[in-house]
Amino acid sequence: MIAKIMKGSGFKGVINYILDPKKGTELIDNSGVRTDGVSHIIQSFIDQTELNPRVSKVVGHISLSFSAQDSSKLSNEWIAKVAREYMEKMGIKDTQYIIGRHFDKEHPHVHIAFNRIDNNGKTISDRNDQFRSERICKELTAKYGLYFAGGKENVKEYRLKEPDKTKYEIYQALKAEIPRCRNWKALLTHLKEQDVDVRFKYKGNSQDVQGIIFGKNGYHFNGSKVDRSFSYSKIDFALQQNDREHEQQMQGSVNLMSNIVEATSELANELIEEGLGLFQTHGTVPTEVYNTLDKKKKKKKRKIHL
Repeated sequence: MIAKIMKGSGFKGVINYILDPKKGTELIDNSGVRTDGVSHIIQSFIDQTELNPRVSKVVGHISLSFSAQDSSKLSNEWIAKVAREYMEKMGIKDTQYIIGRHFDKEHPHVHIAFNRIDNNGKTISDRNDQFRSERICKELTAKYGLYFAGGKENVKEYRLKEPDKTKYEIYQALKAEIPRCRNWKALLTHLKEQDVDVRFKYKGNSQDVQGIIFGKNGYHFNGSKVDRSFSYSKIDFALQQNDREHEQQMQGSVNLMSNIVEATSELANELIEEGLGLFQTHGTVPTEVYNTLDKKKKKKKRKIHL
């Protein structure tokens, strides 16, 4: 289960999108709106925004997607229940909403439109909503035993449309190149070979880098928008880590060769010393033996003369 959160200022567009009959839409749940026509639903949302006219982005739009592997157990009633639980945990309560289920894709998904001006005229907070949403989706996925998708690894690239198609190409390039680069120069060179442009964002007029932008096919994305792991600071840390690991490996190789040379030298010295010892023991006749043999020869000669 994953969620995508969007905000806007007008209800007409999002309501027409959610209830588009071309998507085989089924309105599976709603609260606080008239449902006897699309125009009445839209007007119901607009009327409530008058309770707090100071808020500009009054539209909340969330798509909840589930894995196709869970399709058999995802009835309209069950999805509506999970969607309500998700909204409750997100603090989206005491307000108008509709939940429409689309059937235009192979994976089950619903769209939620809600009013950020609640029934009491208060604004529903969107503070850290992306981080909270990710945590809540994981909680509900685990709670209900849903399939944990592998994120971008399972993306069907052939189905992507621009600009998501280009963003995914940049993601794949970064994912492949960062692990094998030790510095920015190498990374920028490899990315350029794949037509990925890189631009750094600086803090004020200083040389302190505070962000990074990737571009391709005329589209540009902040690093964290491509993926949270591709912000400037995280890429920089990864490159430094790669460099440290490389240096450690090189030092390890040097130490290993040094140890091998030292051990080989010691072994050679030992063999030489042992060889000399063997020569001294078996190659030289002891003095005592030599004297004995010499006496016998002299005695033998004397006997011959007699």
